[in-house]
Order: sequence, then structure tokens, then C-alpha cells
Amino acid sequence: MSFDFDTVIDRRGTDSQKWQKYAGRDILPLWVADMDFKSSPAIIAALQERVATGLFGYAQPVKSSVDAFVNALEQRYGWKIDPAWLVWLPGLVVGLNLTAEAFAQPGEEVLTLTPVYPPFMSAPKNSGRVSTQVPFRLDAANRRWEIEWAALEKAVTPKTKLFFLCNPHNPIARVWRRDELVQLGEFCVRHDLVLCSDEIHCDLILDGLPHIPTALLGAEIAQRTVTLMAPSKAYNVPGLGTSIAIIPDAQLRARFVRAAAGVMAEVTGLGYVACEAAYRDSEPWRQELLQTLRGNRDFIIDFVARELPGVTIEAPIEATYLAWLNVSALKLPDPIAHFEHHGVGLSDGAFFGVPRGSHVRLNFGCPRATLAEALARMKRAVAAR
Repeated sequence: MSFDFDTVIDRRGTDSQKWQKYAGRDILPLWVADMDFKSSPAIIAALQERVATGLFGYAQPVKSSVDAFVNALEQRYGWKIDPAWLVWLPGLVVGLNLTAEAFAQPGEEVLTLTPVYPPFMSAPKNSGRVSTQVPFRLDAANRRWEIEWAALEKAVTPKTKLFFLCNPHNPIARVWRRDELVQLGEFCVRHDLVLCSDEIHCDLILDGLPHIPTALLGAEIAQRTVTLMAPSKAYNVPGLGTSIAIIPDAQLRARFVRAAAGVMAEVTGLGYVACEAAYRDSEPWRQELLQTLRGNRDFIIDFVARELPGVTIEAPIEATYLAWLNVSALKLPDPIAHFEHHGVGLSDGAFFGVPRGSHVRLNFGCPRATLAEALARMKRAVAAR
């Protein structure tokens, strides 16, 4: 391999939110979606060159930054983007909050599927909107998470204005297939819902499945879709706060921009530089990252099956660097506290909309040595319950 994904970097005592959570405690943090790998050399070099100018004024994207993003989407997904569709954001969660405010009024409803990334549920509530959640159904025989279509239809009311989709899905690591996306698109058209598609993990598909941008499903769906993307997860630059909303419809775009007026911070010059270097110059690094993540994913699946009785991975991990673990059979009143007591910090499934004690989420975006030690600690935790 040309890049280093094996060296363990000591992030203790740094400004890392991930590691500060357990400062002074012997706990390996595998919770927040922040990888413990250095970003690509191309991004690091571009940032160093930019810093060397000594100029850090207000920034706007230059043509080369826009071209890098637009070209990457066309090459990877066959999606031809008009640069006029882009709204640059200082983070994807900002985009979720702005979408809720722009396309629903106070008291109106935003529909989503659970378990899901917590801001999908909290963003509507932040501005007085209502979050309505429909649980996935696990097809245990086929080891596949499914949308419960009848329940989804039943959840729609006259106050439902917006649907939040996560594709690929966090935390269940599911890549949605074309027929499922078409059905979701038709559902939104039928009920006149704006469709917000969070595709931040689209460059982290592990199994060779195609990522299908929701807005590619047809003109009628594209005209009601807000797509959110970012280099933050695939290239490990979340702290640089650079995301993009892609909104083909001019009226939707205008409403989105109005919602942002006066409350949204600007993207920094360093964020634009990192974004350009990610999409233009970092593809070899991303391909090796995917190889590393596949290896870590397979290592976890094997370890859980052999060494962690009472813990199960209910469906394939098709994308992301996040494993969704069912720990309900352990019958722990507080799984997070139990695993922390044995030296591993995980995300509580309750934050994702499932019953407390049933699931935890594990971030395997780290060197194999860190992952192996964390899993060994989990083995001791399971044995000690």
C-alpha cells in the first residue's frame, strides 16, 4: 500500500473531541464518526501551501474548487451538476437544520426512518418542527433492513412536509437499491414532500454496490430534492466544516438560502482548499482507505461471531466505517457504561431512536491495532457481565 493506515497516532491531550471525551481514562473512543487516520497527503500539502500565504480573509469558492466537486460527481455517479445548484455550507448538520426550517413551518412534520443519525430527529425540533419516525423492519431470514412501507404511508398526515433520507444509511450501513429509491421518490411525489437526501457517506461504499444519487431518479424527483454531500467522512476532514447542498430547483434553492440568511457561518478558505484537494487529487488515497475499511469490517464480523456471544451484527455492513451491534441478549441495563468500564467508548443506540440497551454503534475507522485492542476489551466486558 502506498499510504499509511497502520500507524497509531496518539491523539490524547489534543483538541480531538473524540479523545477528549475520555481524557485521563484508559478508554479507547470508537464513538463519534471521526477516523483516526491522517487525511490524504494531497489534502495536507494543499493546506500547508495555503497556510504559507499567511492570508486568512473571508473566502468564496473559486472555479477550480467547484470543478473538482462537479467533475467527481460526474465521474463516479454519472451526475452532471450545474454549479448554480450548489449552496456551500459549514457542515452537513447545518444543512439538515436549514432544510427543516426552509420547507416546514412550526408545528409541521418531518418524516424519517429509524435508527438514524441523531440530527435527523433533533434538527426539526430545533426550530419548532415535529420529528416523525418510522422504524425499519429487520428481515432476519435474509439479514436485511427493510423499509416498512405500510407504516410509512400511515405516518403521513396533512402536516407532513419533508422526508429525511440517509443514503448510505447511518448507522445500519445500508446502501439503498434503485428500486427502493424509486419507491421513496414516488412516495414523496405522491404526498408532495420535499426530499432531503443526506449522502455524506456515498464515497464509503465497501462492497462494490453503486451509489445512486436520489436526484438522478428523474426530473420530477430532482425538482423536490435537496442533496447534502461533503468530503468530511471519506477524507477525514470533518473539523474543517465544508459541506454542499445540491438543489436543482431554483425555488427550493431560494427558500433554502433565505432560511440561512443571517444565521449561517461562511465556509473557511481552508475548507475550500481541502475540499478541492479531496475531490481532485485524493482518489488513490480513498481507494486504499476503502481497502483498509473492508479489512477492518471483515475483522469485526469474524471477531463478533467467534468471540462475543450475545452480540450480533444483524445485516451486512455495506458502507461507512460504522458497525451497528445488537447487544440486547447481554441484558445490560447500561451497555455504554459497561463497555466504558472495560475500556471501550461506543455510541448509545438510544440516540439513534432504538430502545436503550438494545444496540451500540462502533466506529472502525482506525488502525487495526487499535481495533483489535478495543475488541479484546469488549470480549472481556462480555465475559464479565
